[in-house]
Amino acid sequence: MIAIACDHGGYVLKQEILKHLDKRGLAYKDFGCDSEAAVDYPVYARKVTDAITKGECERGILICGTGIGISIAANKVKGIRAALCTDCFAAEATRLHNDANVLALGGRVVGPGLALKIVDTFLDTPFSQEERHKRRISLIEED
Repeated sequence: MIAIACDHGGYVLKQEILKHLDKRGLAYKDFGCDSEAAVDYPVYARKVTDAITKGECERGILICGTGIGISIAANKVKGIRAALCTDCFAAEATRLHNDANVLALGGRVVGPGLALKIVDTFLDTPFSQEERHKRRISLIEED
């Protein structure tokens, strides 16, 4: 199950991603927001990260205007590895090397065509399981 949320700056792109997930037959839980009315992105980042850390969802997608703020908020949560991606190479690399569990996108930065390709790349790329990457992730997760 995929957890997805956005702030007002990511609302339009989130609607496109939801349609795309429906076409692919992928299960998701939409944590809002539900319009372009101004909201606070950390609230929505927390909803997605909570769903992942509680085991309700395996991965997440977060969208704000730039993707920066919402990714910073998500990465404050232990066990979350959120990656802001603006191209497919970054989406593939962050799954292969970082086992990122949250994709962050900028609704005002990446157009819908590219965003959907980034989403597909992120969702379809497995973690490499290479020992060097496991070691690096464990170093990130140390307190």
